[in-house]
Amino acid sequence: MSYGSTPPPPPPPGSGGYDAPPPAAGMPYGGGMGTPPPQNNLVLAILATVLCCLPLGIVAIIKASKVNGLWAVGDQAGAHAAAAEAKKWSIISAVSGLVVGAIYLIFILFVASAGVSTR
Repeated sequence: MSYGSTPPPPPPPGSGGYDAPPPAAGMPYGGGMGTPPPQNNLVLAILATVLCCLPLGIVAIIKASKVNGLWAVGDQAGAHAAAAEAKKWSIISAVSGLVVGAIYLIFILFVASAGVSTR
């Protein structure tokens, strides 16, 4: 092959060669036109883990981390379900942390009042 030769001809139409349309810019992965991905609730899960209840918060983080991957492969129903699960586990973690904290506060107040009344 020399530098002066002509380039090869383009592939025939409909063969998926040069005439294939490029992917649209700004089109969301897996979601189709105009549908935004669900919120993954990862921030809520992290806050619930750090501030409230560690074991249940870890479950929420795991569920939240699955949302974007499911959306990227086109599993809209799975992404929405994982987002709902992440939110549910985050709320359960926060409520259980508040309940345990309230019980602890009541216990401390009870012990303090019992110590004061015996003098």
